Amino acid sequence: MLKKIPVDQARLGMHLHAMEGAWINHPFWKTRFVINDPEDLRKLASSSVREVWIDITKGLDVAPPEESLPTPLPAAASHASHAPHAPHAPHVPHTPHASHASHASHASHASHAPHPPAPAQSRPAQRSMADELHEAAAICNRSKTAVLSMFREARLGHAVDAESCLPLVEEISNSVTRNPGALVSLARLKSQDEYTYMHSVAVCALMVALGREVGMDDDACRSAGLAGLMHDLGKAAMPMEVLNKPGKLTDEEFALIKGHPERGHEMLLEGRGANADVLEVCLHHHEKVDGSGYPHQLAGDQILPLARMGAICDVYDAITSNRPYKAGWDPAESIARMASWQGHFDAALFNRFVKSLGIYPVGSLVRLHSGRLGVVVEQNAAALTAPVIKVFFSTKSNMPISVQRLDLTGGSDRIVGRESVAKWGFKNLDALWVDGAMPLKG
Repeated sequence: MLKKIPVDQARLGMHLHAMEGAWINHPFWKTRFVINDPEDLRKLASSSVREVWIDITKGLDVAPPEESLPTPLPAAASHASHAPHAPHAPHVPHTPHASHASHASHASHASHAPHPPAPAQSRPAQRSMADELHEAAAICNRSKTAVLSMFREARLGHAVDAESCLPLVEEISNSVTRNPGALVSLARLKSQDEYTYMHSVAVCALMVALGREVGMDDDACRSAGLAGLMHDLGKAAMPMEVLNKPGKLTDEEFALIKGHPERGHEMLLEGRGANADVLEVCLHHHEKVDGSGYPHQLAGDQILPLARMGAICDVYDAITSNRPYKAGWDPAESIARMASWQGHFDAALFNRFVKSLGIYPVGSLVRLHSGRLGVVVEQNAAALTAPVIKVFFSTKSNMPISVQRLDLTGGSDRIVGRESVAKWGFKNLDALWVDGAMPLKG
């Protein structure tokens, strides 16, 4: 099990798995080794690296509080210090496979006295959409480079190390925690050429957001995010001319593409670091609850919850993105269409997915009671039908108007329906909510 810790908590006997920050600042030529030399600790402490990842199944965990005290606690105080553990957050959609890794981890430490749990890391403070957009744009750029490299290595036949992506998943997860809409919305703006890579990033972010919505704890959300990041790895084994074909696929080409879940599953098994969650989502994210999906035509509860989550997140990003053969649909239109597909998705999870994004997700074109048109720029968590929008057009005069930011919870106006961007012929509406966070194509 991997854990991110501050450098000042590192100690001899820990298994160092990875270091945060640019590789050029790392003090060692290698990673993934047990720290046995005090000199290595000194190098780590004096470097610019501030956080590292450790693997507590291969080395020591963070020192418990008792080990840092200069003298033993008196017996009475020692007994008093063992307060009851706080209950875990509900873990609704986590798959039963995850328990196997947990049992193995506990078994490996069976000969030691139980350590008290490490203090939970505080979640990042929430930010407004505008404040998070620039950070999310930087994460998108770094993610694109990392996933592109991973797919390139897989295409060359090199083994994939899923665990090496955990620091990237952590960055994405933190951004989603600060503001769920920013990175999810920016990842939708990918070009046709970068679809395969940025789709993986978008599904990672969507899985984290949905995981938070259904009450998964931080570790489970990161595992769900990693599953989203790796779910389409099998496409690295597909011919590029088929993946990027601008027209409809032939039956033979579609049969080939339908093999990507099983091929990705094989690649993950051949590599390292893919837990049961990652394997499950990769193999079964194209299954449907009515049994008409692939590769195994599973139905209902035969599809584990995390794979049902993956199916929803995968389809949403696919239909809202520009593809070689079609323009992406408006986010609100996509939600409405998905809701109409009977037998495709888990209904309860889909409802939670809509709550995580909003009935009118960021970027949706909506019509107000006043006759004005606007683009959704931010959600109001307490009122899904009353987001923050920017109005820019009057249907009464059929003319553009001065752009105005409007919080619909104020009651001065309300949404009466969604509108088709194609019908109106508007260009580059995303510029209204991106606010310069990243360049957009007209």
